[in-house]
Amino acid sequence: MNIVLFDYWRSSAAYRLRIAFGLAGLDFSIVPVDLLKGEHRGAENLLRNPQGLVPSVDIDGQIMTQSLAIIEYLDDAGHHDFLPKAPLARAKCRALSYVIAMETHPVCNLSVAKHAVANSGGTMEMADWMQHFIPKGLNAFEAMLEGNGPYCMGDRITMADLCLVPQVYNARRWGVDLSGLPKINAIMENLEKLPAVQAAHPDRVKPE
Repeated sequence: MNIVLFDYWRSSAAYRLRIAFGLAGLDFSIVPVDLLKGEHRGAENLLRNPQGLVPSVDIDGQIMTQSLAIIEYLDDAGHHDFLPKAPLARAKCRALSYVIAMETHPVCNLSVAKHAVANSGGTMEMADWMQHFIPKGLNAFEAMLEGNGPYCMGDRITMADLCLVPQVYNARRWGVDLSGLPKINAIMENLEKLPAVQAAHPDRVKPE
């Protein structure tokens, strides 16, 4: 199985996939796409990803986009169980994942935040935007967590955990206070002990 990840080191969506591949024990190579240089808007990347985004993944010649769709593909194809088997538990796992991937992350995307700051008339800095929207998402995520398992859905790592790790990284990066999120902090302590999570950290994959 040949996997190529078209990656930006700080992309939350790409970060999720690096963790997923690591947990599934799948070898992959990385081709950097530098967002700061605008490479995501170039013709080569647009052929892979018509949205002009990262990540894209080439798996045995098949190009896929959208990190959650790729994670669910890995689950469906039998590479790793990233979703619970029971329908209700699967729905709850997706709901947690969507709080971050579909509600919080898009608003805090670099291009969105830059546009908002640039049009604020000097009344806002990037950190102000992030410190407003990231806590809203994480507070909701915290309230939706059930049980006291080591991970978001109990004893098994799921897609919800893959979404949580990059969002907490971003929260820390932008100085968001996480002290009022005891469940998330406990889960992150467990997740950050895992070799696959450690290996996927942006500092470990940042291009030279």
